[in-house]
Amino acid sequence: MHYSAACFCFLPMQFPLKMKKILLCLIFCFAFSFCAIWSVRSQTVDFSETSFVMDSDVPSPVRETIVKMLREEVQQRTGILLTEMQRWDRKAPVILLTLSSQSELSGIEMPALTSCIENKAEGFHILLNQAEGKDALWLIGNDTRGLLYAVGRFLRTAHFASKKIFFDKKNEISTSPTYSIRGHQLGFRNTNNTCDSWTVSQFEKYIRELVIFGCNSIENIPFEDKVPGSNVKISWEEMNVEMSTICENYNIDYWVWTPATVDLSDPEQFENEVKKHAAYYKKTSRINGVFVPGGDPGHNHPKYVIPFLKAIASELVKYHPEAGVWVSLQGFNSEKTDYFFHYLEAYSPDWLAGVVSGPGSPDMATTRFRLDKKYRHRHYPDITHTVRCQYPVAQWDQAFALTLGREPCNPQPCFYSSVHKSTEPYTNGSVTYSDGVHDDVNKVLWTCLDWNSELDARQILEDYSRFFFGLEPRENVADAILALENNWNGPLEQNGAVEATFHLWQTLEEQHPELKNNWRWVQLVMRAHYDAYTRHRKIYEKGLEDEATKILLAAEEIGADNAMKKAQEEVYKAETEPVNQHVKVKIEEYCEQLYQLIGMQTSVEKYHGSGSERGCVLDFVDFPLNNRWWLEDEFTKIKQMKTEEEKLARLKIIRTWGNPGHGSFYDNISDISQSPRVQLQYRKSNSYAWWDQGVSRKRLSTQVYQNFPKLIYEGLDPKATYTVRIAGEGDALLRVDGERIAPGAYPKEMETFKEFHLSNKYVSDGRIVITFDEPEEAHLNWRYHSKICDVWLLKN
Repeated sequence: MHYSAACFCFLPMQFPLKMKKILLCLIFCFAFSFCAIWSVRSQTVDFSETSFVMDSDVPSPVRETIVKMLREEVQQRTGILLTEMQRWDRKAPVILLTLSSQSELSGIEMPALTSCIENKAEGFHILLNQAEGKDALWLIGNDTRGLLYAVGRFLRTAHFASKKIFFDKKNEISTSPTYSIRGHQLGFRNTNNTCDSWTVSQFEKYIRELVIFGCNSIENIPFEDKVPGSNVKISWEEMNVEMSTICENYNIDYWVWTPATVDLSDPEQFENEVKKHAAYYKKTSRINGVFVPGGDPGHNHPKYVIPFLKAIASELVKYHPEAGVWVSLQGFNSEKTDYFFHYLEAYSPDWLAGVVSGPGSPDMATTRFRLDKKYRHRHYPDITHTVRCQYPVAQWDQAFALTLGREPCNPQPCFYSSVHKSTEPYTNGSVTYSDGVHDDVNKVLWTCLDWNSELDARQILEDYSRFFFGLEPRENVADAILALENNWNGPLEQNGAVEATFHLWQTLEEQHPELKNNWRWVQLVMRAHYDAYTRHRKIYEKGLEDEATKILLAAEEIGADNAMKKAQEEVYKAETEPVNQHVKVKIEEYCEQLYQLIGMQTSVEKYHGSGSERGCVLDFVDFPLNNRWWLEDEFTKIKQMKTEEEKLARLKIIRTWGNPGHGSFYDNISDISQSPRVQLQYRKSNSYAWWDQGVSRKRLSTQVYQNFPKLIYEGLDPKATYTVRIAGEGDALLRVDGERIAPGAYPKEMETFKEFHLSNKYVSDGRIVITFDEPEEAHLNWRYHSKICDVWLLKN
């Protein structure tokens, strides 16, 4: 009898026909699911009692490094110390590490390989099969690097537990990298907020972990910090040599970032700089690339930079024949850029290896188009900074910009995936710009995308969680990291997800006490607490300022001095009656833990950070999120005024600053929560000032600006006239509906008001568009360009 008919017959006769069909479907679904689960489980092989055999043809020192890496990483996760055998004894499952050029290992024939990647550089294969009745796991590299990455992939995908090693057949793979350059800058210099405090073993551990995810290049900064900071445990001369040796042991490329900051037009300085390079090349065991940023830092014209590059290239090949010199066009204007490309067209020098595109470089697509195919093109993406950088956070709340600052823990997998997708088609790969390990998630993400640009961000995060935390996808850590990125999306007060993210990380922390000393874990948990604490403070402190404004509205009745006294007391409740201090205490504990674990410097005073801007989030955990400092200073000025009328007039401006009244409009240009008329695409140009080491007492809206925003106003009174008022610094070249408007008042100082009077013709349709022309300021550093901070449209 057919199986379905048999099942149908065994159902009780009193069951309705329809019910019988439903139950039959359920039986089939259960049976299918059970078979599917059993099938998956049956593909998982237990390697807990395994040993391994290593191909003797793998050269030193990478052979010893691979063995060390495999044994140490497995022992750390399982307590099992794998035994290396010269020949497999056939008594238990085995892991076989070999090169694809071999036909057999330990008397076992190598399985057939996927031909499409069989000979590709750095490619590898992981295959599971049977050998003489025992399970054999093959880790096969097309070359020595490929074998290194095969071991790394095994470590990322195997399931480890105490005294247990399992490998699932579904994790078999044959793969090779999309991009030939996949690296990160780990500069051993005082500027770095973490790595400058490391020992050699800590550096090796971190480099190894990047290699496990596919990294093949490390870039050092050898010529800075001859007087090291207080956190340094080893001299910069020693560490420069040690980092080169580490890269040699892992057979990965060692790059150096060496800006020419001296005046290269001076023959003596030119010669001394070349000698410095030559001495370093001679004593360093491995160098594969020398990267000279053209103009960031440095201000030399390419007519001096190019001869310098040629001179150091001739020294480099004496000691490292396969190495190349690279240059970026950072800081070059159009004349300098044209000069460089005209030189390449005229001379086509063989001593130049390629061009690097980094922050402040010309457009990447144009660079690749103008660059001859003989030269390679490398990206230098800034994945370490959040503001005043190449790829700023597009819709960052002002509160985060003022507290987390430029180098916080910044996992942004979705954002950087989109950046990678839009930029990497023009390059041969990347060595990222980094100044610490607060960007650790971004490093791993970028490396994985350089290996395979089609990978999904969440999939990468699952690998990250499995390898570094020992947690499988069901633990939801990938989602928790994605949630941290979402915390930064849009107005903080309106982002209730911040609270959910906070509670998710609290729950994970409670569930996994074994991770309390894992610095990556601590850093992510700390970010969740910091975000929630900042949101609580912003809501509370803004509320205090609203109450203070109400007090100032009564100034005519209670007197200016009395109103200022009461208003100041109200806003300062942020300090006298602070909120959520238990969360702040946890943040302080995490920062202390990070310093003890990896030397992360989250404070200048407490942990000797090199500067407030360098990841010192602890120094800004209580930075005012209302205008209490500014109000206090304004009240001090007002109290010195001679008449009550003068005092009341100034208080009126203060109390109506953000609320100009019915029919009028106000936009705090770059605060996402107070600028509803600023167009979304223009928010990408938001800038956050850095005055007084980040503790400026200026109004909060003054510290956040754009250079030329776009605003759209609708629902205007078609019978009224309006005045545009602008606060900022420098010029504001206003256009309304495309027509340039002459100012009525035009002071250029910070927090003074420019005014432009609009006739009725502009608002007769109830709508206007405000834009700004870009003033000619090419001669100025970007920090001194004109700024627009606040815009009012005031109904007359």
